Amino acid sequence: MKPLELKIGITGMGAIGTSLAALFTGNGYRTTVLGRRGEAVFMAGYDALYAVLRERGLISEEQQERCRALVSYTTDYAGLADADIVIECVSEDLGEKHKVYALLEGACEKIQVLASATSAISPDDLAKGVKKWPEKVLVAHPFNPPHLVPFVEIVKGARTGQEAVDLTFGFFESCGRKVSVMKKSAPGFIANRLHHALIREAMYMVDNGLADPREIDKALMYSFMPRYTSVGLFEHHDGYGMDMLEKLQNYLYPHLAAGTCSPDMVVSKVKAGTLGMKTGKGIYEWNDASIADFRKKAAEPYWRFFNWNFPG
Repeated sequence: MKPLELKIGITGMGAIGTSLAALFTGNGYRTTVLGRRGEAVFMAGYDALYAVLRERGLISEEQQERCRALVSYTTDYAGLADADIVIECVSEDLGEKHKVYALLEGACEKIQVLASATSAISPDDLAKGVKKWPEKVLVAHPFNPPHLVPFVEIVKGARTGQEAVDLTFGFFESCGRKVSVMKKSAPGFIANRLHHALIREAMYMVDNGLADPREIDKALMYSFMPRYTSVGLFEHHDGYGMDMLEKLQNYLYPHLAAGTCSPDMVVSKVKAGTLGMKTGKGIYEWNDASIADFRKKAAEPYWRFFNWNFPG
C-alpha cells in the first residue's frame, strides 16, 4: 500500500490530536478525528493552527482549503471503520485507553496499527487492553506541537509485530518526521529519559546553591544546546575522543545528582501551589505578555524544519 492510500484515524481532540490532524492532512492523508466536544470546537482549533502557518507565509489559502477537505470529524467509533492507522491521543489514564481500545476493536476491521501518543505508558501495558490484535499496538510518541516538532519516537512492546513498526515508521517519515525506534520499552522512552536526566542535575544545582535558575537557563541556551541541533550527542563526543571522555566522567560522575525522587525545589512549589505558568508563578513569574512571548520563542526553533508535502 502506498503511504498516501492510508486512511488515518485519531481518537482525542486535545492539543496533540488536533495538531496531528493538521500534520497528517497537511501531508495529504485523509484523516478522521473522533472527539466528544463537537465538530465546531475541533475545527476552530484546527483552523487556528493553519492561520499561523498562513501568517508566516508557509502555506496559501488554496493549500489550506485542500488540506481542510481531507479532515472529517465524528463522535461515533463507526466513523473510524476504514482507518488503517489509528493514533490514540486520549488522557494518560490506562483504564481510559483500554476502554477506547475495546471500542476500536469492535469498529475497526481494517486497522493495521494502533499507535498511542502516550509520553509515559508502556506499550506492553497498553496491549493488555486489546484482545484481537496486540501485535498491532505500539507507542508513537510525538512532541508538542507535533505539526511543528519534526520528531516521533516509536516504542514497540514484547508482542508488537515488525509490520506494524515498519508501517508506522514509513508513515511518519512521509510526513517529514525524523523517527527513532526504541529496541525495547523503558519508562520515559528515549527523549524524556534524556530530558529528565538533565533537569534533575539542573534542579540539584539550584537546591545545593550552586547557581540560580536564570543562570542555568542561560548556560544551556548559549553553550551546548545549540550544538545539538546540528550534530548528535554521540557524534560530538566521538569527535574529541573516548579517552578524554573516560577521564572526565570518572572525575565528574561522583559529584552529579543521583536522586530517585522529585527534588526539593519541585516538592516545595507544589506544596505552595506555585505551579508555574498555570498559576502565574512557579520558578519564574508569568503574565499574559510573558506567556505569549514564551510560546512564540518555544515554537521559533522548529520553523526551519517545516517541510510538509501538501496535497496537489
